[in-house]
Amino acid sequence: MTDVPATDITTTAEWSALAEHHKAVAGLHLRELFDTDSDRANAMTTTGADLVLDYSKNRITRDTLPLLAALARAAGLPERTEAMFSGEHINTSENRAVLHTALRLPRDASLVVDGQDVVADVHTVLDRMGAFSDAIRTGKWTGHTGERIRAVVNIGIGGSDLGPVMAYEALKAYADRDLTMRFVSNIDPNDISEATRDLDPATTLFVISSKTFTTLETLTNAHVARKWLLDGLGGDESAVAKHFVAVSTNAKEVSAFGIDEENMFGFWDWVGGRYSLDSAIGLSLMVAIGKEQFDEFLAGMHAIDEHFRTSPLEQNLPAIAGLLNVWYTNFFGAQTHAVLPYSQYLHRLPAYLQQLTMESNGKSVRGDGSAVTTVTGEIFWGEPGTNGQHAFYQLLHQGRRLVPADFIGFAEPIHVVPVPDGGTNGDMHDLFMSNLFAQTSALAFGKTAQEIAAEGTPAEIVPHKVMPGNRPSSTIMARKLTPSVLGQLIAFYEHMTFVEGTIWGIDSFDQWGVELGKVLARQLGPVLTEPQADTSGLDSSTAAGIRRYREWRHRSG
Repeated sequence: MTDVPATDITTTAEWSALAEHHKAVAGLHLRELFDTDSDRANAMTTTGADLVLDYSKNRITRDTLPLLAALARAAGLPERTEAMFSGEHINTSENRAVLHTALRLPRDASLVVDGQDVVADVHTVLDRMGAFSDAIRTGKWTGHTGERIRAVVNIGIGGSDLGPVMAYEALKAYADRDLTMRFVSNIDPNDISEATRDLDPATTLFVISSKTFTTLETLTNAHVARKWLLDGLGGDESAVAKHFVAVSTNAKEVSAFGIDEENMFGFWDWVGGRYSLDSAIGLSLMVAIGKEQFDEFLAGMHAIDEHFRTSPLEQNLPAIAGLLNVWYTNFFGAQTHAVLPYSQYLHRLPAYLQQLTMESNGKSVRGDGSAVTTVTGEIFWGEPGTNGQHAFYQLLHQGRRLVPADFIGFAEPIHVVPVPDGGTNGDMHDLFMSNLFAQTSALAFGKTAQEIAAEGTPAEIVPHKVMPGNRPSSTIMARKLTPSVLGQLIAFYEHMTFVEGTIWGIDSFDQWGVELGKVLARQLGPVLTEPQADTSGLDSSTAAGIRRYREWRHRSG
C-alpha cells in the first residue's frame, strides 16, 4: 500500500517561499502585470492534446509557477502520479488502486495490477458494451412484445448519474435522435414519474447502474420502474429480462431482480463512482452516441492522461490548474471556483465537477489520519454563458469576494445560425464567443473612475459604475466540442483534482462523508411510517419535524 507522504506541506520551505511571494504579489493589479510584461499572454499559455490553457489573467508573476511547481515536487506529485498510473494502492483508507486511467488505455497496452491484466479486462467489457449498444441502435434487440427499443432510461445516482447525463447532454449533437434518453437519480418520486410519464413500456429499456446493486435510491427507483413495466405489459415477470440491464458487480442481486446475468456489465473496485463514466457506467452514453464515438471519447481522455503523466509541471495543463487553485485557496483565501462553459451543451458540466472536486477533496484529515492544517477543497459552481452574465456575474465584477473562474469555449460551433441583418456580421456563435472574451477582459482589467468620468458620467454615478478588475480567470479553448474533446476536458479536471489532493496530503479517492446521512436515513425511514413512532432518541428539532410530517401525511392520506 502506498501511503500519502507524511510531511505536512505547510511546514516546508516551499510553502514558506510561496507565503512570502504572496505578500509581494497580492497588491499587484493585472493591469500592471500586463503593462510590464508584453509577452505575458504567450508565456502563460500552454497546450495539451487539443486543449489550450491561457492562464495569463491570473494574479501571478513569472516567478509564481516555478514556486508552485517546487511545492508540488515537495509534496511528491511526480512520484504519486506514477504510483497512480502504475496501479499502486494510493486510496489508502480503502486499500485500493486508483485506475480510472486504465479504463481508457488502448487495447494493445498492458497493465498488470495485483496479478491481473486490467487492460484485457477493460476491453472485454467494452466489447460487450459495444455489441449491446449496436443491438439497441440497430433494432436487433427487441422488447418483450417484439418491438424495438426507442427509449433508454438510466437509473443511478452520484457518479452513476452525473457523468452519464452530463456527457449525454454535452454530446447530444452526436447522438441517435431516434432514441429517447432519460436519466433518473433522485429518490423524489417526481423524478421517475416525469421520466416515464410519456414512455411506452413495450419500447423502453432501463439501465440500472449500481456497483453493489444495493444503493437505496437507485434500487428504490429500479423497483418502481420494474412495477411500471410489469403493470404496462400484463404482469409477465419474464418481461424484466428484455427491458432491464445492469451495470453492477453483484450477480446475485442482479439475478434476483430478474435481470439476465448475460446483460450485467461489470467494473472494478479500483474505479471510484465519480471517475466511472468511462467504465460500464457509460453504457447509456455508448448507446446514445455509438461505440465508435465512445472510443473517440476514451481516446481523448487517454491523450490528456499521457500529457499529465509525461509533461513537465510548468507545461502541464492539469498541474498548472490544480496549483493555481491551491494558490487561491490557501494564499488568497478564495472559497469558491466558478466554471463558466460557453456552450449550452456543457450546461451540466458544473454539476458534474461539483461531485468530482468536492467529494474528492472535501476532507479534513490527511492520508495518515492526522488533521489537515490548511483549507482543502473548493466550492465549485457555475452556469453556461451568457446565462450567467445576466445572473451572478454582477458579483464577480463588483462584489467583494474573490472568485477564480474557468471560461471554456470553442472556435467552431456545432450549429451555424446566421444573425439576422442588424449591423452585426458573422453568426450567433461569433456573437456568443465575443462575450467570453469580453468577460475575461472586463474581469481582469475593469474600468476606473477616471475612465468612467471621462465618458461624461455624472459624478454621483461614477462610484456605482467602477469595475475594480483584478478578478482572476483562466480560459480553456478547443477548436470544437467533439467526443474526444469532452473526454479531454473530463480528464483535465480529474487530474487537476488529483494535483490539489496531493498537495494537501489527503486521500482524494474515498468519500466517507456521504455515508453517515445514508445510515441515518435508513434508521429514520420506519420512524416516518410506523403506526407508533418512537422519537425519544432524536434531537428536538428532528423529532418535531418528523411529528409535523406525520401529522400532515395522515391528514392528506
